Amino acid sequence: MQLLPKFTSIDYLAQANTLAAEFAQTAIERDKAGGTPLAERDRLRKSGLLKLIIPQEYGGLGEGWDTVLKITRKFAEVDSSIAHVFSYHHLSVVSPHLFGSLEQRKHYYTLTTKNNWVWCNGFNPLDRRVILTPEGSHFRINGTKSFCSGSVDSDLIPLTIVQEDVEGFRIAIVPTQREGVVVNQDWDNMGQRQTDSGSITFNNVFIEADEILTPDPARAVFKTFRSCLTQITFTNIYLGITLGAFAAAKEYTQTSTRAWLTSGVEKATDDPYILQHYGEMWMNLEAAILLTDRATQLVQTAWEKQENLSAVERGECAIAIATAKAFVTKLGLELTSKIFDVMGTRSTHSRYGFDRYWRNLRTFTLHDPVDYKVKAIGDWVLNDQFPTPDFYS
Repeated sequence: MQLLPKFTSIDYLAQANTLAAEFAQTAIERDKAGGTPLAERDRLRKSGLLKLIIPQEYGGLGEGWDTVLKITRKFAEVDSSIAHVFSYHHLSVVSPHLFGSLEQRKHYYTLTTKNNWVWCNGFNPLDRRVILTPEGSHFRINGTKSFCSGSVDSDLIPLTIVQEDVEGFRIAIVPTQREGVVVNQDWDNMGQRQTDSGSITFNNVFIEADEILTPDPARAVFKTFRSCLTQITFTNIYLGITLGAFAAAKEYTQTSTRAWLTSGVEKATDDPYILQHYGEMWMNLEAAILLTDRATQLVQTAWEKQENLSAVERGECAIAIATAKAFVTKLGLELTSKIFDVMGTRSTHSRYGFDRYWRNLRTFTLHDPVDYKVKAIGDWVLNDQFPTPDFYS
């Protein structure tokens, strides 16, 4: 009997590095064009990396969030839109795992691996316009949901919906191609331009009862963990963008920047103020990497505990993520602007596309106010209060 080759996390990371190098070749042009990264999404489909987080028992690769997030960060260094779409697939594909029954988890994991499905995002708790209405033994949904990242060319939408007389949200898994689902393709923002984060309209869409996720009461803490996964994903993308900007600036400074006329040196790489800027940027980047790696590992450890995850362990994880995210956000927004100080005027030419790092980061970091993360950290430091679990903490 011929044994199938055994792959490791290192193999998947190497595969991701190859894809990242490929995506980098067209990143600037695609950023200018906007629209959907259809070819790049097809490459992700064919790569098998969309099955990373799905357990092996359901046909997946059985990797952890640490591997998923390393790859997400690598993609973000060259193309944060691709990192966005890639990571949101993983955030969404675990929705039945977090919010559904064991049967629903098995059902959606198995079908996803069998059909090579791509999941998009329909979790937007601030948008309460999609209404669920009972109709006999099934349901109908109507309304529009905004910020549906990865919507174009997706197969499934995990969707937060409102039902009359039901507290909070219900979550349905809706096939994108079902009758009445309209992907509006109306995303036209200054950054993250290829994330397909526009709106989806639902016109009297039929929903089976078992397409609404039914959480297990015994998993009360674990089902609140999606916000931790979302926030650590954002943190790794922000860090990837920042690292990408730093690497691009470094290469440009080494090859194209000129020393200032009063610097007393011939090469920009010997200019004392340029050296000072790079030293300060690197010190802060080192801190950002350490904070993010620590929070990422805590996320992986918490995920492995599943239903045994305690409220304290979740709280400690949330604080570590908030600390990393707040630090990376502030550093990233500063660094993606500061790189022009060390590159010079000619670096602003549109052919380089260096402005995309700031535009992408500025757009994405507005997802939820970083001030509230800092406040949550302060409340924990001063009052020993963990953040209240919700869709953002």
